Amino acid sequence: MPTLDPGPPAEPSPARAFAGIEVFDAREHNLAHVDVFIPRDCIVAFTGVSGSGKSSLAFGTIYAEAQRRFLESVTPYARRLMDQVGAPRVGDITGLPPAVALQQARGHTSARSSVGTLTHISNVLRMLFSRAGTYPPDADILDSNAFSPNTPEGGCPTCHGLGRTHDVDVDALVPDPSRSIRDGAVAAWPGAWLGKNYRDILDTLGIDVDRPWSELPADQREWILTTEEQPTVTVSPIRDPGKMVRDYQGTFSSARTYVLHTFATTKSATQRAKVSRYLVSRPCSACDGKRLRPEALAVRFAGLDIADATELPLADLATVLEAAVASRDAPADDATDRASEALVDNLLGRLRGLSELGLGYLSLGRSTTTLSPGELQRLRLATQLQSGLFGVLYVLDEPSAGLHPADTEALVAAVRRLRAAGNSVFVIEHNLDVVRAADWIVDVGPDAGEHGGRVLYSGPVDGLAAIAESVTRRYLFEQSGNCPELAQPSMWIELSGITMHNLRDLSVRIPLGVLTAVTGVSGSGKSTLVSRVLTDVVARHLGVDDEPGPDTVSDDADDSTAVMADGRDTTEPTVVSSHGLGHIDRLVRVDQTPIGRTPRSNLATYTGLFDVIRKLFAAHPTARERGYSPGRFSFNVTGGRCDECEGAGVITIGMLFLPEASAPCPVCAGARYNAETLEILVDGRSIADVLGMTVDDARDFLNHVPAAKKSLDMLVEVGLGYLRLGQSATTLSGGEAQRVKLASELQRVRSGHTLYVLDEPTTGLHPADVDRLMGVLRRLVAAENTVVLVEHDMSVIASADWMIDLGPGGGDNGGRIIASGQPAIVAESAGSATAAYLGRHLAPSAV
Repeated sequence: MPTLDPGPPAEPSPARAFAGIEVFDAREHNLAHVDVFIPRDCIVAFTGVSGSGKSSLAFGTIYAEAQRRFLESVTPYARRLMDQVGAPRVGDITGLPPAVALQQARGHTSARSSVGTLTHISNVLRMLFSRAGTYPPDADILDSNAFSPNTPEGGCPTCHGLGRTHDVDVDALVPDPSRSIRDGAVAAWPGAWLGKNYRDILDTLGIDVDRPWSELPADQREWILTTEEQPTVTVSPIRDPGKMVRDYQGTFSSARTYVLHTFATTKSATQRAKVSRYLVSRPCSACDGKRLRPEALAVRFAGLDIADATELPLADLATVLEAAVASRDAPADDATDRASEALVDNLLGRLRGLSELGLGYLSLGRSTTTLSPGELQRLRLATQLQSGLFGVLYVLDEPSAGLHPADTEALVAAVRRLRAAGNSVFVIEHNLDVVRAADWIVDVGPDAGEHGGRVLYSGPVDGLAAIAESVTRRYLFEQSGNCPELAQPSMWIELSGITMHNLRDLSVRIPLGVLTAVTGVSGSGKSTLVSRVLTDVVARHLGVDDEPGPDTVSDDADDSTAVMADGRDTTEPTVVSSHGLGHIDRLVRVDQTPIGRTPRSNLATYTGLFDVIRKLFAAHPTARERGYSPGRFSFNVTGGRCDECEGAGVITIGMLFLPEASAPCPVCAGARYNAETLEILVDGRSIADVLGMTVDDARDFLNHVPAAKKSLDMLVEVGLGYLRLGQSATTLSGGEAQRVKLASELQRVRSGHTLYVLDEPTTGLHPADVDRLMGVLRRLVAAENTVVLVEHDMSVIASADWMIDLGPGGGDNGGRIIASGQPAIVAESAGSATAAYLGRHLAPSAV
């Protein structure tokens, strides 16, 4: 069975024994006064269970110190323009080269940011069309800016270079025509005072607001919904007895005006989501969705206009350019030909680099808002490969995340190219194939949180086999095939005629009562099938809203994805027929979107534990004597919280040219509460002490509280015992956020007939944490529920009850079901890219 070739080790040099980075007394986060030596000019894998401290060492200490030293060399003005982190808690670091971080971060929120702009390939392509394009007769030569939809010279004036126009779906504004205006017939209008204001204005204008909408004259209905007039009238509200209500000047806005204005101006995600339900997005009629002015679209190269070239998959664009070069009859002999040749060579080098990283299915026009964090990181990696830098330390955060094993091979080859160019590459990684391909390993642990933070081993990969304390060692050197007892499908969901992105007229059977893994190379259509089509169909059947969160992205959508101005995917799936949905009573979608967007949201508030804890403290005899309610023990409201820091626990000071400085509040010393509140002690612990506990410690402390025990048991079971109850939600990784959601769901799990949908749940998880997660998912199946997950981890796929493998490639070359059945059956499929890697993870008896 195929496995990653470890490749040649880094070339030795006379100074190799001394060329390295030495870290002394690292204390960032949970690091326990770490001293470690790490060689340069190597691929170094940082391993350990989730929360062990490997990111704190690689990013929080080594990269942070390299960035701090670099920023000290630039002017204060330039420093203001850069993202800065504070100085890490470390004694000293020697031998530290300049560093570049490629982290798992989401892209820009603007739909104008694309694959082409992120990689700078669009700049070269625009130059090619400007200098070497075929112009219509008598047309003027255009500057490269004229080929950009993001500039006034190039952008279509009708859609402002977005390619789509947005308008209100008038039919959706009044879902129930039998209602009157007073009863809320115009659903798009807001509730509370503003909605009442509009109703009172219409009443003042003589419109019968108590008459069913369907009985109002057609001209009145049209005016109420679509007029651009905004009349101001004197409103005399109905007065309640004994209540003084004055007349006021009220201004009317039609439902259409209100929706468009709110969508364009509101800063509330909830408001935006509400009004977006009444919007329809269409290709711009002026530019046919191509985003550019006619003058730019009239210029051709290799028979394509620049919009068509931008929408081609990168691999296909490279083929077109290669054919254009091959079709030349003679060597370049003038300035235009030489410019064309140089620009095409530049483009081909960049495009091949992206294809080598498994991104050939993307297009230059693909919005970065629709990319997964793994795709974004690989795009940045490809850009670095083109930079030609020497002597740089690259720090990568799980570059294999979201990658099929076939794509991982290309990733390792790219990382080796960085090393061969004279650079050092530090990789935080859980993928064991990538770890085996490293020259050196730094294993951190042994466990998570306060039970980790030690470097157990730093040396050649093979040497970890002798470290008994290492959890990683067991999975790296003691692999065994999976041979679980497979659950059998009870019934089936059947969907046919599926069309969305690169899924075209697809039919699929999904078994119920089992754990199904949906597999395939990046871009094959997995997330589209599971996270969009399946969840949409089931949600509609159940009558529930299953809109994906704002950070939910698919790494499998092809380039036909339509996005609104805020980056939201507006493409809707088409399903011709469906059967078996009646066997599903409930849908639970567990993704890796954040569980909170502010530092005040934490593990305790999200899981509901904080309510239980506050009630426990409010029930204390002293608290009852003082009249303290549960609200007294919230740091988000006045009364019990510290007034100096307003419950934040820290004081933040803007430093102008430097990073913001934070320090514990001088009044509450970081406790977040005032002195009177902290005087209430339960078993000798204040409310601040409890929020500072880890989940493991809190489980012992609150063992006698049934409402807290189940929640804490679930958090421990999914491997989050090291997190602190008061830990800010913004500090949790995507994998941790997903497991928090899963644990919260398991608290209220009901037996049978629930569909659980997970998109790459093992991302960011050590193999030991994966085993824990699979145990939880197996429990759900045992309770007669159904679990469907998108996955690349072969050990997880091998232990699934059923597989649906998509492919054979990504983008237009994917979107088809290549194989379906039990893993041992799929492993024999000749056309499956997954089968070649699956066999070695199956027990011999299963193959």
